[in-house]
Amino acid sequence: MTRHARPTTGHQDSSIRVNDRNRLLALVEAFANRTVLVVGDLIADEFIYGRVARVSREAPVLILQYDATQVIPGGAGNAANNVAALGGRAKLAGLVGTDVEGRRMLAAFPRGVDCSNVMREATYQTPVKTRILAGGAHSAKQQVVRIDRATGWPLAARIGAAFPPHVAAAIGRADAILLSDYGSGFVSPRLARTILAMVARGRRRAVPVLVDSRYRLLEYRGLTTCTPNESEVEQALGVRIGDNVRALEDAGRTLLSRTRSQAVLITRGSRGMALFEPERPTVHIPIFGSDEVADVTGAGDTVIATFGLALASGATFVEAARLANYAGGLVVMKRGTATVSARELTDAIRLDL
Repeated sequence: MTRHARPTTGHQDSSIRVNDRNRLLALVEAFANRTVLVVGDLIADEFIYGRVARVSREAPVLILQYDATQVIPGGAGNAANNVAALGGRAKLAGLVGTDVEGRRMLAAFPRGVDCSNVMREATYQTPVKTRILAGGAHSAKQQVVRIDRATGWPLAARIGAAFPPHVAAAIGRADAILLSDYGSGFVSPRLARTILAMVARGRRRAVPVLVDSRYRLLEYRGLTTCTPNESEVEQALGVRIGDNVRALEDAGRTLLSRTRSQAVLITRGSRGMALFEPERPTVHIPIFGSDEVADVTGAGDTVIATFGLALASGATFVEAARLANYAGGLVVMKRGTATVSARELTDAIRLDL
């Protein structure tokens, strides 16, 4: 079944009229002239592919015949890849080890991502998420198990102290800044405050600063916006939302107040998105595309990359949310850690009549 972004009841997002569509297309075209600095936790997404050979005699488990291994930048790296795929200039700042995983991940970035602000530290272990996928010769590979290798915590004090001066020049040239906190310890509310102070000192115009935090959402305050998914909101506030619109409204307004953000965009999977702004009605954006999702891996990175690029290009929060909704609907139909191109985004806008 295919569903497009159409209003139902309440304060729903209106249909795309010709003027609205042209405005969104113009914003996507403007992506090419924007530089986005992505600061965050870099994770090596390792995919090991195999074919089911037989069931083991040692234990009731499958034996896989190994095919290939692929390493793709995940976490903040995936957000930066999405910025580049959408046509923007991506500058990446983060931390990797000098280990094999860190080197392979850096080598996997396309030329459209500037990694000159990535710190390399011999005492740091690059976080790795290994996904083992199996399937037959003529069937799609399915994830069997995931193995996470996390870095040590906490980070050495000297590493945290060395990073802000390391990226000061990049902050001054950015049209938007994305903070990607996956919980590995590199990105923190303290670092966010430091970056906000640098932005305030170094820029004459407002630069949107966005955060995507998996575990510490409520600790980030005073940023432009945040883009949590519904489960992260439920965990942060200790509530259950589901189909309860009243609970969603209360949660969104609570997040606005506690984070002191200018806007909060909650992604809701098959239920679409909800955008909250102070003293404005909530905008509900139904899912774009199919609700039969193929893979949600890294979808949040696509959403924040599109949202940030749109704001950097002069979009309102509603326009930026619409574009992020298109991109999110496209990327969940792809398997693995994926991106959305500017061409795919513009095609989606044109087809959504």
